[in-house]
Amino acid sequence: MILTIDVGNSSTAFGLFDGDKMVLRFRRTTNIASSSDEIGVFLRSVLRENGYDYTKITRVGCCSVVPPVNYSLANACTKYLGCEPLFIQAGIKTGLKLRYSNPKEIGADLIAAAMGASVRYPEKNLIIVDMGTATTAELISKNKEFLGGVIMPGLKISVDALANATANLTSVEIAQPEHVYGTSTTEAIQAGLYYGTSGAIKELCSQFKKNVFHGEDTFIIGTGGFSKTYEASHLFDEIIPGLVLYGVKHALDINVSNAEKSAFAD
Repeated sequence: MILTIDVGNSSTAFGLFDGDKMVLRFRRTTNIASSSDEIGVFLRSVLRENGYDYTKITRVGCCSVVPPVNYSLANACTKYLGCEPLFIQAGIKTGLKLRYSNPKEIGADLIAAAMGASVRYPEKNLIIVDMGTATTAELISKNKEFLGGVIMPGLKISVDALANATANLTSVEIAQPEHVYGTSTTEAIQAGLYYGTSGAIKELCSQFKKNVFHGEDTFIIGTGGFSKTYEASHLFDEIIPGLVLYGVKHALDINVSNAEKSAFAD
């Protein structure tokens, strides 16, 4: 079995694969103060409670945008799972052509999402909208070229900004409002966030289709924790919550170590 890890600013997602099938997905709050023992005990406990034997894990892959967590996480995997994790970073094989002025600046999560999407939808122009702490959109051509993308504040950041920067507005639940406008302050904030973000994504995708892909067929994928909020609106062609985890799995598949290659040959 293979364990994949996606370390985000707010939470860390884990995906357990048996072959090509993800059989378990779980998460925990990202905490830069977590020790390797805390993370290791958590992993063993969750796997055991879900009926999986951690000793069956043969490889671990990780995508992290929170560098201070990486040391403890790597030690936890080595000590408690017996596997040194492969981190998605500069120098690994991706199967993508990175058309970026400085490829080292591309977030590991963006690379992983692009890898997962390009494997799932080969020979398609792709727009991947990741709705996490930040909302990002990345563009992948049908020739597997990572063309670039955009970054804007995520829904949670926007809620917190309103609550922290104003005297009379408070934090609200992020959810689809009943109406397009609010008849209370809470509803007004929810409507502004929900439809404002939806409108921004629609406009960005429209511009991408017109000016980047020049009217060619383009498939729009939603991922990240808040993408499910827009499931009923059909904002995306498909929502894949664990897309980054699939990308990490693919990274492990194409970055087989020399030692593993020798073992396979034997």
